[in-house]
This record gives sequence, structure tokens and C-alpha cells, in this order.
Amino acid sequence: MFERNRETLDQALTAAARRGYWSAYPESPSPRVYGEGAAERGKQAFESLLGRPFPLDQPGERIGAERSPYGIDLGVTYPRTPAADLVAAARAALPAWRDAGPEARALTCVEIVRRINERSFELAHAVQHTTGQAFVMAFQAGGPHAQDRALEAVAYGYAAMTSSAASARWEKPGKGDPIVLDKRFTVVPRGVALVIGCNTFPTWNAYPGLFASLVTGNPVIVKPHPRAILPLAISVSVAREVLAEAGFDPALVQLAAEEGRGLAVELATDPQVRVVDFTGSTEFGDWLERNAAQALVHTEKAGVNTVVIDSTDSWRGMLGNLAFSLSLYSGQMCTAPQNFLVPAGGIDTDEGHKSFDEVAEGLAAAVGRLLGDDAKAVELTGAIVNPDVLARVEQAPGLGEPVLESRAVKHPAFPDAVVRTPAIVRVAPSRTDVYGHEHFGPISFVIPTASTAESLDVLRRTVTARGALTASVYSTSPAVLDEAERAALDAGVNLSCNLTGGVFVNQSAAFSDYHGSGANPAATASLTDPGYVAGRFHVVQSRRPVS
Repeated sequence: MFERNRETLDQALTAAARRGYWSAYPESPSPRVYGEGAAERGKQAFESLLGRPFPLDQPGERIGAERSPYGIDLGVTYPRTPAADLVAAARAALPAWRDAGPEARALTCVEIVRRINERSFELAHAVQHTTGQAFVMAFQAGGPHAQDRALEAVAYGYAAMTSSAASARWEKPGKGDPIVLDKRFTVVPRGVALVIGCNTFPTWNAYPGLFASLVTGNPVIVKPHPRAILPLAISVSVAREVLAEAGFDPALVQLAAEEGRGLAVELATDPQVRVVDFTGSTEFGDWLERNAAQALVHTEKAGVNTVVIDSTDSWRGMLGNLAFSLSLYSGQMCTAPQNFLVPAGGIDTDEGHKSFDEVAEGLAAAVGRLLGDDAKAVELTGAIVNPDVLARVEQAPGLGEPVLESRAVKHPAFPDAVVRTPAIVRVAPSRTDVYGHEHFGPISFVIPTASTAESLDVLRRTVTARGALTASVYSTSPAVLDEAERAALDAGVNLSCNLTGGVFVNQSAAFSDYHGSGANPAATASLTDPGYVAGRFHVVQSRRPVS
């Protein structure tokens, strides 16, 4: 098990250091990549889980009420293990895992990720039917992309733990014989870790925290969102299987399932829980930061992702790229753009000067063209994940002047799916009460500003105040691009410039792109930088004289 994963770990360490393109797990669901029959076997495996107890060897009464955004009751039940029992089991499993050392932990984690990859098609269906993502996106984001992020976290954790020697002979010269000590430096985990999952990207957002904590020696309790348990239940079951085969206690990774609310609060405030990773609402993220004082808390919350449009040398490329970014998964991505800041006097393009209205209408028309065919549209938009998003979409026209109204789309394969196209609303720059906070879902705002300089100032203010995970700028002026980069640095947000092709602002690549920065209120950490893993362990030394 260990030897076959050593090369993958070495490649991941190299990729993380160089920041170039590298992926361990192919993103294409093609049979040429994953083998003939892999897709069919994955679907059968998913369907075999429906309507029955999930096979997980944890104690507890069975609960479960997941319903697919595509209109299907999953009928899967899971053990509801009491919080105190989860914590006790995790603590009991910790010493042997700590004593195994960084290399054994890292190679075991790589094996877990490898086996998760083998179940990518099964996971894709589980992600699709708990999040509403279209299948290809569910396969990519919920499968290989999430697995790359998991491997990245393992690599960063291993690199941090092994950045200095594990032992040393210390000799201090003196008048007589030197003083000689043998010293050992042992990585000691903080303690029990908790990962609180989200509804929209259950694996992509949970894997980094899960594997960063596990590789650094911390047992992990995985608390999924009540509407998206199945993808993480599959992941937990794989982890437990590998851990047991490697001779470790499977309680190093446990599932904390619930139907309602309260379990996350109980676990996060337990004195023995020392690491908390959370993705979700600003309100609960802020609560965790204030109240889980005994733990290292990493949160990813809401943000106001902003696009500054100054000028472009590819009018059609810009509009097509932005339309795709707005439509992908119906804007239900923490990285999706929301605020479009455009000079009221318009912009210069390769097709001549365009007024503000022409920019707004051009964006609306590009979305309309992209989603004009309902059968093709649903493969991009997916379904609306929950009633709160649907309510926001329906209320969007009242926020300003509609430029593009959302429309309902009938899904050809799932008649009960709730599908909505993006809404675009014009609002005045004074309406910070509208665009100054996140409207999660397929809702965006076009805002006329006095100038590009004012647009950049709005970006600075809103991101500094409310946070953002992405920012974007379009300009043919090197001076404007430089000033946009300075604005992004001031606000602490990652910036994309002049994206007109096959890379989109709401996508990030493991081993190269940082997701979040930790430098603005949208997130307290970055996926994945050294700071994300360093606080999950301590180094404790012992020393003995050499006789």
C-alpha cells in the first residue's frame, strides 16, 4: 500500500512547490480514461445505496432525509452517533496514529484518495443528487478536482511536518569534553478535528480540511450538511476501510450525521475538539470564530465577488466567458461573479465603443444565447440546490432594474427538478445595501460607476468590508491592470485578468491556484498554503545526554 503511493506523494510535493499544472486524477469521465464500463458500474453502485441503510460500521439509530434537487427521495439512512461517543472514539484512536509518524500517515492518506478516485462515478451521482450540479460538473468538481485538493493538502501537511530533522545529535564545544545530547523532535497533533460540510460542494470543500488534519495526526469527525450526507458518507467509508487495512483504528475518521441542526454546535464547542474546518454561511462562520475558542478555526464564508470592466480587445470572448461564469451551476458557487462595475460612459472594445447599456445588454444576450436550448442549458446550470436560493431568484427583480429576468427551465430527464437561468439587475452605485453583500445563487448586478478608478475603489471597499473569493478585471491598459492588482492586494483577494477563453474566474486548479486568501473576511485561510496546515500540529522535543 505504501510503496505504490510514494511516487504520487513525491509528484504532489514537487507540484505544490512549482505551482505549475499537474493533476493526479484525470477530470474526463471518458471510458478511455477510466475504462469501459466504469460509468455504468458507478451508477449501479450509487443506485444500490438508495432506499436502504448506508453500510457504515458506526453505532447509532438510523436517520436520513436527503432529497435530490432533481426531485428524487434518496431514502438512505445513516447512523446518528452521539457527539460524546464520536469524540471519545477519536481520542482513543489518536496515539497510535500520532506514533506512526509523518511518512506512514501521508502514504496512508494518499491511498485513501486513490481509492476514492476509483469510486469517482459513484461519487458523481451522489454529488449530483445532493447538490443539484449537472453530472459532468459533479464528476469533475466532486471527483478528480476534489481529490486533487485532498492530495494537495496531504502534500502541504507532509512538507510542513518534515521541514526540519526529526532527530539530531547536539554537541557544544567546551574546555574539556563537549556536551553531547541526542534530541528527538516529534510532530504532535492538536487533537480531535471537526470538518463541517456544505450543501453545494460537499467533497471539494471538505477534503482539504479532512486530509490536512488527518495527515498531521488528528482524528477527524466529518459532519456533513443534512442535505448532502451521501458523498461524504462514501468518502468516510473508504477512509475507514483503508485505515483498518493499514492497521489503524477506523475511528480516526467518523461520520457525524444529523437531520436537523445542533450537532455542529455541540461538536465545535467540545473542549476536546481542537480543529474546526467550516464552509457555509457568514453567520455561522462568524459564530464559530467567536465561540469555538478552544480550537483552531478555519472558515470559508460568503463574499462579494467583483468584476471590473474597463475595456477589452475581445468583446465576444469577454461576454462569452462571463456568461459561462454566471451560468455554471446556476451561480451557486462561492467563486461565481456577482457585481459588474462598468463606467457609466461605456468602454472601448475591438468592436468599437460600447455604452453602459450595450455592455449590460450584451451580457444578458450572451447568457441568453448560451442557455437558449433547454436540453443543453440544464447540463450547465444544474438544479437549484435549496428553497432559499429559489426565493432569492424570485425576489431579484425587486432589487433594481431588471436587465435579464430569470426563467424556469424544464429538465428533460428530471421533470421535478427546479431549474432557473441567471437574473441580471441594474442598480445604482449608491445601493450598497443591495450589492454590498452576497446574494448566493444566479443573481448578479451591473453597476454604472463614474470611472474605472471608482470601480476599483468600490472593489476595495466592498471586498475589505464583506470579503470575496474572486475578483476579475478586463482592460487593454497596462496601467489599469497594474492598479487593479494593487487594489486586489489592498483588499486581499485573488485576481484574474482578461479571461476570454477556456479558463473562468470561478474555477481554481489545485497545486497552482490558491482558493481564498485568508486576507479578507470571506475566508480565514487559503486552500492550500503553508498556513492552512501549520497550525494543526505542534513539535515536541525530548533530549538525553550521550554517555
